[in-house]
Amino acid sequence: MLAAAAALASALAPGAAAADPAHEPPFGPEPPPTLTPVHALDRSPPGFALTGAEVVAIADGIATVRAERAESPGMRPRVVTRGDGRWQVDYRAGGVAVAEVVIDDPSGAVVEAWRDQQVEVKLARGYEGAVAGNVSEAWIWIPLCVLFALPFVDPRRPLRLLHLDLLVLLSFSISLLFFNKGEIAWSVPLVYPALGYLFARMLIAGLWPRTRPGALIPWLPVRWLVVAGVVLLAFRVVLNVVDSQVIDIGFANVVGADRIVSGEGVYDGSFTPLIDRGDSYGPLSYIAYVPFELIFPWGGGLEELPAAHAAAIFFDLMVVGLLYAVGRRLRAAAEGRDLGIALAFAWLACPFTLYALDANGGNDALVAGLLVAALLVFASPLARGFAVGLAAAVKFGPLALAPLFAAGDGERRLRSTAVFTAALAAVAAATLLPLLPDGGLGELYDRTFGYQASRGSPFSVWGLEPSLGRLQDLARAFAVVLGLALFLVPRRRTVLQAAALGAAVLIATQVGSTHWFYFFILWWAPYVLVNAFATQERIVPRAGAGPSRRS
Repeated sequence: MLAAAAALASALAPGAAAADPAHEPPFGPEPPPTLTPVHALDRSPPGFALTGAEVVAIADGIATVRAERAESPGMRPRVVTRGDGRWQVDYRAGGVAVAEVVIDDPSGAVVEAWRDQQVEVKLARGYEGAVAGNVSEAWIWIPLCVLFALPFVDPRRPLRLLHLDLLVLLSFSISLLFFNKGEIAWSVPLVYPALGYLFARMLIAGLWPRTRPGALIPWLPVRWLVVAGVVLLAFRVVLNVVDSQVIDIGFANVVGADRIVSGEGVYDGSFTPLIDRGDSYGPLSYIAYVPFELIFPWGGGLEELPAAHAAAIFFDLMVVGLLYAVGRRLRAAAEGRDLGIALAFAWLACPFTLYALDANGGNDALVAGLLVAALLVFASPLARGFAVGLAAAVKFGPLALAPLFAAGDGERRLRSTAVFTAALAAVAAATLLPLLPDGGLGELYDRTFGYQASRGSPFSVWGLEPSLGRLQDLARAFAVVLGLALFLVPRRRTVLQAAALGAAVLIATQVGSTHWFYFFILWWAPYVLVNAFATQERIVPRAGAGPSRRS
């Protein structure tokens, strides 16, 4: 964990380095400081006051290193200088990095100290503002949480289920709070109660649908949601432009788009040395960035990436528009308009969608948009096959929805299933074949889905506790069985049931995954909102029944 007092002393020291790890890869474009090995530990390198031996003595004495030595008694230190004015001591055991300490010169203050997964995974260190700038600061996050829930709270029905749904969606904030502090032993387990509730809630809503009494927007005039939505939209765009940086996901997509434009391969093993495994996403993830990279070309190095900002904003707005369209489709006339406004507003007010937007990853919002589009075209086997296929061509997880959407409203006729499958296959061929590496489908699998499925990650209970491997196998098998079963049951299903069951399948798939992150909320949150909102008896109160009126 970071030693706050030592860090402050270090920052005030004359020799302190100006480098900020929250702005370095994988978080931003600032080049990391040069690491220079120190072989003569009894002498001070030029420009430094401490010796390597003194630095090792300081590192050996801190609690983080002592705790790791108790677990890895054979670990050995390696000393390097870290740019100008700082040292880094790397501890390795059996060829594996097990601890890392950063020390200021000449004060000897410990600036950073890490062990276990936080040595290799910088994302787990809790650097302030590293992922999404100031979005997770209380002065932004808490008002967004209030705005997200407030229009839908009915004080006359305090126990209605919609209140609990919204509260659980916001409860991921507790996990994020610990994540931002680098306390992943707390942040990771706290995700699963919320995922478990939402899985059970959506599965029940899909299998045994019912209409909920009361109005979705019980007291607020809908026109106020329109005004607030416009303000939120402008706020999100401005914040993205002035207070966000591009993390490794957005960087990888821009680089992939640049390689496509240049006629180079994406999956040929020569992606770029500037990023670790940037070629692990589906082909459409890179193809979708091509128009933005053409407008804002990548310069070839670590730099600001306006293409990533533009893509993230565009995909975010795409989801807003599609949610509005789905609302219009699900209810007639003014109620459909009001439902669409409510869904669009909820996306704009949700703090987790802004968190993803200001990280400029982009492809998770693209997945969300394509999955919402699948609801919009639910009546057509061909169109929903294309929509699900496109989502799976961005990130492979949405492929779990194929059996559910192949069955459509329950017709399960050979012709409609064949049309859906053909559309899915056509998307796969059109996106995969042009980018197929020399090693064929095997190499493509190894670099994408195979890597994602086997990667280590501290952001799941499976990554934190590898001894739970057999239980993880059961969780993965359950997700597969559930996905296949939903081709057959329920016998008939509506769009709202498909949304609920789709959310349940996506959550089950994510629960079995070794890597989970808050961006993945975007995949199923629209489906949860569509079902929870559209199953309310009314969108606004009847005339004379309450203060809310249609705009």
